[in-house]
Amino acid sequence: MSGVAAIDCGTNSVRLLIADVVHIDGDEVQVVDVDRRMEIVRLGEGVDETGAFAPQALERTFEALRGYAEAIEAHGIELGPDAVRMVATSATRDADNRRVFIDGVREILGVEPEVVTGLDEAELSFVGATAEFAAEAAEGGHPDLKPPFLVVDIGGGSTEFVLGGEPAAQDELVRAALSVNIGCVRMTERHLRSDPPTAQEIAAATADIDAALDEVERVVPLREAGTVVCVAGTATTVAGIALDLPEYDSERIHHTRVSAAELDRITGELLSATSVERSEIGVMHPGRVDVIGAGALVLSRVLARTGADAFTASEHDILDGVAWSLVV
Repeated sequence: MSGVAAIDCGTNSVRLLIADVVHIDGDEVQVVDVDRRMEIVRLGEGVDETGAFAPQALERTFEALRGYAEAIEAHGIELGPDAVRMVATSATRDADNRRVFIDGVREILGVEPEVVTGLDEAELSFVGATAEFAAEAAEGGHPDLKPPFLVVDIGGGSTEFVLGGEPAAQDELVRAALSVNIGCVRMTERHLRSDPPTAQEIAAATADIDAALDEVERVVPLREAGTVVCVAGTATTVAGIALDLPEYDSERIHHTRVSAAELDRITGELLSATSVERSEIGVMHPGRVDVIGAGALVLSRVLARTGADAFTASEHDILDGVAWSLVV
C-alpha cells in the first residue's frame, strides 16, 4: 500500500485529497480516501476585473497549502512529483501574474502546479465522478445512473461540461467537453452585486449563462445525457439543502438525486435571501454564502438546457481524477 496526494486549486477554493493506493488481485487497484480538506481562499478575487491575483489572495492560498504540505508529510508521503499532483484551474489561466503563484507553490509543495486547460479539467472531473460506476455496474448497477453521463463541474470562475460513456469503455470514455466562464464567483462579481440580488441583476446573469450554454451546445450534445452528474460545492450544497440536513454530511449527499422542480425552488429561495439568511442554512460553508445564489442559478439553467428531470450530486470529482492519474 502506498499513498498519493491530489490538490485542486480553483477560483474559490483549494482542496486536498490524501488517498491510499490499495493493490488487490492482479493489476487491480483501489484508491481509498484517507483525508479530504477544503479551504475557501478566493484566489480568483478580482481577477475578472483586474486580470491579476491580489497579494492577499495569494497569501491566503499559500497559507492553506502550507497546512496541506504538513498533512501530506504526516501521512508518510514525500513531497514531490512522484506522489503529489496539483492542478490549477480557471483563475490561474486568467491571471497575468500567475508566475508568482506557480513559484510559491513549487517552494511549498515541491511540485509545480499544472495550469490545466479547460478540456483537461473536464476530463479529470469526468474520471473522478464516474470511476466508481464500473464497480457499481458489476454489482447490478444503480437505477438512476445510466450512460452516457454528462458531468458538470461548477467552479468559481468556470464551469466544465463533459459527456462520456462508461469508464470500462476507455476508447469511448469522453465524447465531448468544453469549459466556459460562468463560475459562481465570476457571475456574482459581474452581476449579482446587491443583497439580495435585484430582478434586473438576476436577468442579466441568466442571459450571460444562457449565452454560454449556447456555446456549449455547439460542442457538447447536452440533451443526449442519460444521467446528469454534478460535482463540486454548488451541487453538493444544493443537494444538502434538498435533503434538509442540519449540517453538511458528505456520505448522505453523495449520489443524492435532486429534481429539476426542487432545484428551481431552492435557487429561487437562495436568490431572494439575504447573506445573513443564507449563512443560517445548516449545510452552508461560510465561504459559499455570497456566491451560492449564482452557483445555483448556473446549475438551474444547465439542468433546464439538458431537458433532464433531475441531477445526481457527486462528492467525487476532479480531486479523485487527479488521484487516479497518479496511479494509472
